[in-house]
Amino acid sequence: MFRTVSRLLAAAALIACPLAAGAAPTEITDALGRKVTVELPVERVAVNFNFEEFTAVAGLEGWRRVVGISRAPWEGWRPAIFSRYKAVIPNLADMPDIGHTDDGSFSAEKVIGLKPDVLLMSEWAYKALTTARDQIEGAGIPIVVIDYNAQELERHLASTRAIGRVMGAEERAEELAELYRREYADVMARVERAKGERAGKPRPKVYVELGQGGADTVGNTYNGTMWGRIITLLGAENIAEGRLPGPWGQLNPETVIAEDPDLILIAGSSWVNRPKAVRTGYDMTPDGTRATLRPYAERAGWSDLAAIREGRIAAIEHGLCRTLYDFVAMQFIGKLLYPAAFADVDPAEAFRDYHEKYLPIPFSGTWMLDYGHD
Repeated sequence: MFRTVSRLLAAAALIACPLAAGAAPTEITDALGRKVTVELPVERVAVNFNFEEFTAVAGLEGWRRVVGISRAPWEGWRPAIFSRYKAVIPNLADMPDIGHTDDGSFSAEKVIGLKPDVLLMSEWAYKALTTARDQIEGAGIPIVVIDYNAQELERHLASTRAIGRVMGAEERAEELAELYRREYADVMARVERAKGERAGKPRPKVYVELGQGGADTVGNTYNGTMWGRIITLLGAENIAEGRLPGPWGQLNPETVIAEDPDLILIAGSSWVNRPKAVRTGYDMTPDGTRATLRPYAERAGWSDLAAIREGRIAAIEHGLCRTLYDFVAMQFIGKLLYPAAFADVDPAEAFRDYHEKYLPIPFSGTWMLDYGHD
């Protein structure tokens, strides 16, 4: 039955979407190391995630070729960010929705109906949507996997270069890949120096929690990916490591108390309908972010933790743990862990510079905040 459906979809796609004149089959290596053949230049692109990375590489002109996106993880999760891009991308407001994995709305039929030359898809969506991806590829639409979540340097670089190859923006992509490689190397070098200075001392312990539901609920923490991976890359001990059944989940509050972390990070964002969430992003002032973080600093049972006693609790934008510019998050956390080694680093200024050079919207707001310091 599935093979029959795939053949019908493939036939429909070939009839509806003949190869563009002059298109040349080109092999592209994606984030997973897959060799994917794409007819270049592409005229129609569908984008499942990593919209800001796509924008940084392809520019506003690249959006003229986008025919569909997964709206929920951008417009739904981060409407304050989406609205800013909508103001500068003319076709974004009415962009067709191809659905999303988390709510079960992703539709292979919608993707195929839009007749894209290629689908840029996140690694986690590619793994979750096995049937849909088989249908899409069976219809002759290549899928190029993009992955910034794993926090692996080579995947960051491969993803950036793959977007550039697909969109004919190789020079821009290489510039961004080199920027990331350089900033990553600088962070790692500083961490190594700090580790040398701390020789004989235990690694600092870090606890990170998603601050979406408020201090009276326990949010997700991370293991081996996103924040969890960043913490270990920075030479610290992630107290959730090995204690979760998967890459994210809740850590027993008693474990947090028993481990007595040296640093607590609460991940915030500009979520809607989350009145108790830690707020970060373009619209937030430092005082506003500090006010939403305060209930965590005063959380029941936390008063005796070293991190709380010594004012080492901070808010950080959750979106910064899986992007082309997540080096600014690494700089911020590195500065909290090793003040001397990162004394001359200004993460907020680095993020401002990134906006000015690579994004079509201006920098503003509060994305990272050390609760114990102004």
